[in-house]
Parts: sequence; C-alpha cells; structure tokens
Amino acid sequence: MTKENSKLVIGCEEWCSFPELGIPAIKARVDSGAKTSSIHAFNIQPFRREGESWVSFEIHPIQNNRRTVIRCEQRVVDKRVVKSSSGISEKRFVISVQIKLGEHIWDIELTLANRDSMGFRMLLGREAMIGRTIVDPSLICTLGETTDTLLKAYYGKKESDKTGLKIGLLASNELLYSNQRLLEAGNERGHEMLFLNIKQCYMKLDALEPEAHYRGGSLLNDLDATITRIRPSVTFYGTALARQFESMGIYTTNSSSAISQSRDKLFSLQLMLKGGVNIPTTGFANSPMDTNDLIEMVGGAPLIVKLLEGSQGKGVVLAETKKAAESVINAFKSLKVNLLVQKFIKEANGKDLRCFVIDGKVVASIERTAAPGEFRANLHQGGTASVVKITPEERSLAVKAAKILGLQVAGVDIIRSKSGPLLLEVNSSPGLEGIESATGKDIAGMIITSIEKKLKWKRELTTNDKS
Repeated sequence: MTKENSKLVIGCEEWCSFPELGIPAIKARVDSGAKTSSIHAFNIQPFRREGESWVSFEIHPIQNNRRTVIRCEQRVVDKRVVKSSSGISEKRFVISVQIKLGEHIWDIELTLANRDSMGFRMLLGREAMIGRTIVDPSLICTLGETTDTLLKAYYGKKESDKTGLKIGLLASNELLYSNQRLLEAGNERGHEMLFLNIKQCYMKLDALEPEAHYRGGSLLNDLDATITRIRPSVTFYGTALARQFESMGIYTTNSSSAISQSRDKLFSLQLMLKGGVNIPTTGFANSPMDTNDLIEMVGGAPLIVKLLEGSQGKGVVLAETKKAAESVINAFKSLKVNLLVQKFIKEANGKDLRCFVIDGKVVASIERTAAPGEFRANLHQGGTASVVKITPEERSLAVKAAKILGLQVAGVDIIRSKSGPLLLEVNSSPGLEGIESATGKDIAGMIITSIEKKLKWKRELTTNDKS
C-alpha cells in the first residue's frame, strides 16, 4: 500500500468490502468518469421501518456466479435519476454505507442497479474518491488480490434458500439463453425451478382429478405456476399442456388461448385491425389464379411474402419486382403452404422495434437493424440491436397489441412508417438475450416478479447475514 500527498493510490480495479452489508469481498471497477458509485442488486424491495424508508435487496458478489447470494437491508437516503453507460436514465435507490479499501474505511453513497451485463459487480465513482484517493489507471489491485480460496472461504455456504414458489418452465431446450436466465432468476429469488421438456410431459384428463406427469411418472400437480415458452413447432401439444395446467388451477404466464391466437398470423392480424391497431397493408389468398390481384392489392412490388407458419425471420422473402413476386408466391402455393403478402415499408430502412411487454407495461425496447445485404432486422441472422427511446404512440401500440391477444408476456415488433408506427407481429415466447444484452435490464427477473405479484407471494424480510 502506498500513499501520495496523504491520499491512497489505487488502480483501475480494486477489491473492497462492505462490513455493514455482510459483504467481505467484491471487485470494483474504479471509474473517475462516473459520478456515482453503484453496486449490483436484484430483487429490490422497499419497505418501512420505524417510520423510515428502507430497502431489502440481494447481491451476487462474485462476477459470473449467480449461485452465491448475499441478502441485505439498508436505510434509503435518496431516490435518484442516474444515466447508465448505455444512455438510459432510470430512478435508483441510494444507500449510505461504509466501504473498506485495504485498511481504510469511510462512508460512501451507493446506487442499487442490476449490473449482470456489466464487467464488474460494483462501480466506484469519483464522488466516493474525492479527497481520499489518487487513481493510477496503469495499476490493478494495488491493495492486494482476493484469491479463489479466500472467496470460497467467505461465500462457500451463502446460497439462497428455496423457500418460495414451485415454478415449472415449459419449453423445449433447457440450454437456450432465455430458458437458462429464467431458471437462474427464479433460483435467485428462492423459488424451486423445474425445467419441463414439452415432449416429455403427459397428462390425465379427468373431471375430478386432472393430472400432469413428467418423464418417469413425476406428478406436477403441486406447481404454483408455469412459464409457457412454447416454440412454434410444438404449438399444438404445448398449448394442450398449458390448458391442462390451467384446468388444474396452476397459473400460466401466457394462457393456451393467448398463445394459439398469437401463432395464427392471419387471425392475429385480423384481431389487431378489429382492435384498432394499424398494420402494413396485407393480402391473403388460396388460389394461384389470384396472384396478380393479390400483388396489386398491397401496392405492387417490392413486397414481402410471409409463410404463416414461419418464425424468427424464416419464411420471409422480399420480392423486388412483380415477376419475382409472382414466382415466389406461386412456388409457395405449389407446396400447398399458406402465405401472406404484405406491403414493403421502404422508409423503415431495414430497422424495426422490439418492445418487451410484461403485465400491460413496456419494460424495455430496442431497435433492431438488418445485417448488410438483408432487408429485415433479425438478430438470428446477423442483425444488431441498440437501445431506443420509443414514442408514446409506439408504447401504446405495443401494450394494446399484447392486450388484444391476451398475452401477459410478449415481444411486440413494430415498424416505423411515414403514416406512423405499424404492427408487424406479436411473439408469445420472445427471446431475452438480445434485449437483455442491449439494455442491461433483468427481463428474466421481471417475469419472475410478475408471477410473484399474480400469486400475491412476498418474500419474508430477514436481517443481514453477517456471519
């Protein structure tokens, strides 16, 4: 440890601790360009104690480790609007707590924010360092390293207890990012999470004792809730399972009827028009003899041809000329598949909006840009995503579209046109990776919180674990 002009010299990364919070070690990114210090926190719950505002929260103190959880409580000193590194402003709780750097201890203010997508669980800003430290960005951990052995000694037994709900995740691939995040988010909050492969579930239809079983005969009747993430290829069986859970009184995030409506692209667009939601001009026909009239119906070429059963950008073709449109439409019809013909919105420039809606509220939104040479924004095909501020009209459209289909969780895709925002489609099993990565928001945690609210479940507050 060295001093210069009576100030502590620190590097661009340092290990520190918060004895009051029961956090013996956490690695911080030292950033004099940031005004406020922040710490990774989730499951943030405000409450009152002796007439004062307090907040309970949980922390993953070790980077890339979601199993180690520290539960904390601290008095709130402020609620402050802070702009994140991605440029998004959000209101955060502010607490005052003692920080320990080496042998030095002093009080700092910390904002509580989800930093899962950041490189460090903590950010040490300049307000906490003024008058006390000098930062040498060429140095790292000047006050000493904390080894894996020490971390294991500190945190080896501190994992969240499963005292919450029993939640099943009904999906097809446990290894997908979205499914992993939902399982982790539920575990973080103390819930018992079960992955249920749709194809390995079966059911007993009975008026008095309906049952759902999993491979090997495990009975699923004691579930509190089911997160329904049903891929298009198993919609029929997946929605049948969702109906079974509903008949057993088990809450489903998206109901079987809502999922079925969202999967029928033609029906969902008709419902949107009936509900007053604008869509690009669209045509549908069954006979190849109607191809020319169908093309003219949507304003001629260029136009978009969509398979009704397509997903994640598959089965969507841009026909740039009338001749190309005729060839594509007739080729699809010869295969006896259903398709839509839709007006091409040139001014969208290969961009669209993805709005994530939970319980009638847009919780995050991104702008997706098509990969070079592509006409449609698709993150599965090389497209990119960035944070975007949507207009009140776009926000209203997204909320209304999800409500029309009866979806509690939805990804609503919108395109910007000269005549205003237009709805492209609504996804009942939206992916989390693109929107969480771009916005830094804990969307998976929000879905779990939504289930807790629906079932009126609240975690019992406990005192800090300072052992």
